[in-house]
Amino acid sequence: MAKKKVAAVITEYRLHSHADVIVGKILEGFNYDGGAGPNMELVSMYVDQFPKEDMSRELARKHGFKIYPTIEGALTLGGRELAVDGVLSIGEHGKYPANDKGQVLYPRRRFFEGIAATFAKCKKSVPVFNDKHLAATWSDAKWMYDKARELFVPFLAGSSLPVTWRRPPLKLPMECEIVEAVQIGYGPLEAYGFHALESLQCMVERRNGGESGVRWVQCLQGEEMWKALDQGRWSKPLLEAALKLVPAHAPGDYRAPTAKSNDAAVYLLEYRDGLKATVAMLNGWVHEGDGGAFVFAGQLKGQGQPAACHFYLQQPDPFAHFAYLVRAIDSMMQTGHAPYPVERTLLTTGILDAIMTSKVENHRRVDTPHLEIRYKATDWPFASDPVPKAIKR
Repeated sequence: MAKKKVAAVITEYRLHSHADVIVGKILEGFNYDGGAGPNMELVSMYVDQFPKEDMSRELARKHGFKIYPTIEGALTLGGRELAVDGVLSIGEHGKYPANDKGQVLYPRRRFFEGIAATFAKCKKSVPVFNDKHLAATWSDAKWMYDKARELFVPFLAGSSLPVTWRRPPLKLPMECEIVEAVQIGYGPLEAYGFHALESLQCMVERRNGGESGVRWVQCLQGEEMWKALDQGRWSKPLLEAALKLVPAHAPGDYRAPTAKSNDAAVYLLEYRDGLKATVAMLNGWVHEGDGGAFVFAGQLKGQGQPAACHFYLQQPDPFAHFAYLVRAIDSMMQTGHAPYPVERTLLTTGILDAIMTSKVENHRRVDTPHLEIRYKATDWPFASDPVPKAIKR
């Protein structure tokens, strides 16, 4: 099949930025060695910021694509008609303000507004990938989702976590009965909390009846995290099962250091069908270790032991877990259909925004009637082949 011509709309392009580890695999091959890569050709780029470590201009000279001063220019190649087969919108990294909830206001909605306006002007739409959560706020995310549906845009979004390696390679059966779930995470409570939520969601969405949305959420910190555990509001057996797969952590008990950390938190969720799930961001005790520290544990009805796995991330170059995200993007560009539902990321975006509200509003429970989001999971595969050798660029 002929390579699909794509445009990239990005915040910044420097070494190890999301533009580098996603778009770089189109330009340089999955392992940045000029070898095999996706069936896409990057023909244009819009860059919002140029830090001193910028790589985009040198790559444009090397690979022959043009950097345009506007999003419309990048999508039309400076003409009047849509001139690309797809768009990658990567609004991650760069210097942007944060709001009073601590959410970094990356220009993801602004990027999508520019893309959508060009589609409307040209009377044609092509597939769009949006990196990470749709936007910081629910209102912006819902606007983007609705606009994509209005313009019939094939739309894919989200984290690389659902498509990375799982150790062991856990694949929950479709229509399984999940009693409860716990997800371990680490890092910044919003930026990495999103990855933890996507890891959780790609598992629990496979449960009996499919996804129906979330009823309420609550963010707990300090001693309240562990009081809730002792009160049975979330599962200690599932926590312990997940902690066994964390690759590195501090010595001793996990409660004391996390209770003292301002960067540790527990996210309690109740789904509309009654499922309880918890994300435990155990900063202060969990270390990144080999492959990161995102771990899932779920109790399936009728099974004695929890089902658990570590989502393995290749932290040094070539950051091969992003290759599997690029493969999913490539599939959409070739077929015109997203390989898994964008509703997953719409839901995790809404959950995360409500969690951040709970955090700054005295850790209150936040009801989420707007998160009645229904969809069915698909069977898009996660990584299963050997992890490629680390390289140094």
